[in-house]
Amino acid sequence: QVQLVESGGGLVQAGGSLRLSCAASGRSFSSYAMGWFRQAPGKEREFVAAINSRGGTTYYEDSVKGRFTISRDNAKNTLYLQMNSLKPEDTAVYYCAASTYSSASNSQANFGSWGQGTQVTVSS
Repeated sequence: QVQLVESGGGLVQAGGSLRLSCAASGRSFSSYAMGWFRQAPGKEREFVAAINSRGGTTYYEDSVKGRFTISRDNAKNTLYLQMNSLKPEDTAVYYCAASTYSSASNSQANFGSWGQGTQVTVSS
């Protein structure tokens, strides 16, 4: 089992930036892929970005491509999401998740452990 704790959320104006972090403990961090998902009020949770276990392969949801960057530091057991050029529609609770596989995926079914979430609010 993996324990995940997100941090770095907050309130930012449109066009601004935030960096989310996710600290992992438990199972060997470098053995599994990681992902970021988000859930806006009244909407289903959706995929944002994923990265494979070694950090060499990444996937992004189309609306965040070119604005968000997912990365990981396996020595620090930490996952990151750098978010630039934020838009009001990026407002959501952001969750990090640990996959049961080493390869990256955008399917929530492949992720067995989830953090508690961190709120990101982008004002217009």
